[in-house]
Amino acid sequence: MTEQAPDTTGLFSRIQAIATQVESTMRDDLTRALRGNDALLIEVLEYALLSGGKRIRPVLAVICSSLCGRNDKDVYLLATAFEYLHTATLIHDDVIDHAEQRRNRASVQGKYGVAAAILSGDWLHARSMHLIGSLAGQQGLDIFCGATTAMVDGEFLQLRHVADTTVTEEKYLAVILRKTACLISSTCEIGALFGGGTLEQQKALATYGMKIGIAFQIVDDLLDYQGDTKSTGKRIGNDFVEGKLTLPLIHALNNAGHEDKTTLLNCIRGDRTLDDACVTAKRLMEALHSFTFAHTQATRAITEGLTSLACFDRKTQQEHLSVLEGLAGYVLTRQK
Repeated sequence: MTEQAPDTTGLFSRIQAIATQVESTMRDDLTRALRGNDALLIEVLEYALLSGGKRIRPVLAVICSSLCGRNDKDVYLLATAFEYLHTATLIHDDVIDHAEQRRNRASVQGKYGVAAAILSGDWLHARSMHLIGSLAGQQGLDIFCGATTAMVDGEFLQLRHVADTTVTEEKYLAVILRKTACLISSTCEIGALFGGGTLEQQKALATYGMKIGIAFQIVDDLLDYQGDTKSTGKRIGNDFVEGKLTLPLIHALNNAGHEDKTTLLNCIRGDRTLDDACVTAKRLMEALHSFTFAHTQATRAITEGLTSLACFDRKTQQEHLSVLEGLAGYVLTRQK
């Protein structure tokens, strides 16, 4: 992960402007939707939603809609649905993982308890579906629900493969397609649908989102080994401890000699909470260039995603296309 990040000053200025408008719209929507609700629910949702964050998914929805011809105030309301769903998944993930921290502060379940976390996540999921159905119609809701059911299936697939040293790259890809890529793809596709894009444009942006999502998850898996805890807000090697075989570890198992493979297998099948287990596995992955391999796969996915945008007129849509290209570059170089 030594690749130098590009100059993203202009990109992040544009993204921040969109994210600020999304947050303003989200605050207004919460005020309307939560009127008369229990004070604790309101407090939990504000804690979960209004603590910052990159807002990548709602930004993608706005940009994809704008690229296809529509950028009115309703697109920002549509965009909040994706932030609601994303936040709901994070809240529920922390419950599943018994995580007490999220982004260097207490997780929702760590601060308010498991019951409040589950219920607030349920509210966000319900609200996100209401907004998508209201704004993007049945077609948009079908795409959205397809992505959410895929996420659940991906989690079950991952559970099935915990500490499974026979997991292949194909099975890993099946998991990350469902867990991460489908939601990002649906964000782009629904944005294009809402914006009035042609079927070709909708499918192009769905492909872009899918490829960006694949790359995002691969980089996330790399950061689990190579990131900085202060930046990521996560303990290094957490995936390894939980028995998740991500791409670099799968590559190492496939390419290690007999002795090194035996060592890796012992690390995975033994007590993974021991510091030595993760350190040894990481050393072998570095020696086998497994991190480089995984980053190359992420780069390939990004290239394929950008290629799918060829159907758009660069002369008239350069501003929006530049944001999509900049986000793609950010995915590859992000440190958190």
